[in-house]
Amino acid sequence: MNMSQPKMTAIVLAGQRGDEDELARHAGASCKAFVVIDGKPMLSRVLATLSSSPSIETIFLSGPSKDKLKDQSEINELLRSGEISWLPPRSSPSTSAYEALRVMPPEQRVLLTTADHPLLSVDIIDEFCTKGAEQDADLVIGFARFALVQDEFPEMKKTVLRFSDGEFCGCNLFAFMTPASRDAANFWRRTEAQRKNPFRVIGALGWLNVLKYFFGALTLEDALDALSRKLGMRVRAVLLPYADAAVDVDSVADYKAVQERFLRR
Repeated sequence: MNMSQPKMTAIVLAGQRGDEDELARHAGASCKAFVVIDGKPMLSRVLATLSSSPSIETIFLSGPSKDKLKDQSEINELLRSGEISWLPPRSSPSTSAYEALRVMPPEQRVLLTTADHPLLSVDIIDEFCTKGAEQDADLVIGFARFALVQDEFPEMKKTVLRFSDGEFCGCNLFAFMTPASRDAANFWRRTEAQRKNPFRVIGALGWLNVLKYFFGALTLEDALDALSRKLGMRVRAVLLPYADAAVDVDSVADYKAVQERFLRR
């Protein structure tokens, strides 16, 4: 990290998905954030990594609910010490992000990530924050090339955005760099239900872009330019050279793949 670069506030989304969460039930956890991988809950891993990053100054935890937290002694100690602050989860990740951002001063740079990101590392965070700060952007989104992820996790099912200049996976890393970027949370709320359907997400940017995407004529930069026009802000990408950056544990199969990753290490 460039030492002259302002540090960022981190928001970790950790809301639960209800009592019928298959992954939490499989792992015997009260909610997905507390699924234990290699001896440590996923959320604890993410918080420890953020705390170790020189790019991060303050950490806010959005969820889980207080009743889910009561048995998590390590996280409760962090809350009591003031090392992290808790915010109530909302009805969806996008609404939680929107409400959490409203707590921050508009000029504060904010890194948004999720609790189901146990392979997140200090190197990933610092590269994303450093490269994000170098962009002329209001909002920065992290991506990794699908080929990189597939090489490391060949059995893992991933949502893939296929553009004319390559195939990409999202990394659940977003940097809100300016006050204008906060409006992006509203757009996310409108498109959240379609996040697993690339055509419908691209469709929010206009049907011409859908056709370009369908026929392989749309680049990632084209899509971000269209999103920039839609939102009235500058949206840019950071391509991360880490397969781990694109791994979120969203299913039992993901859980097993990440467990195996830790065993190989």
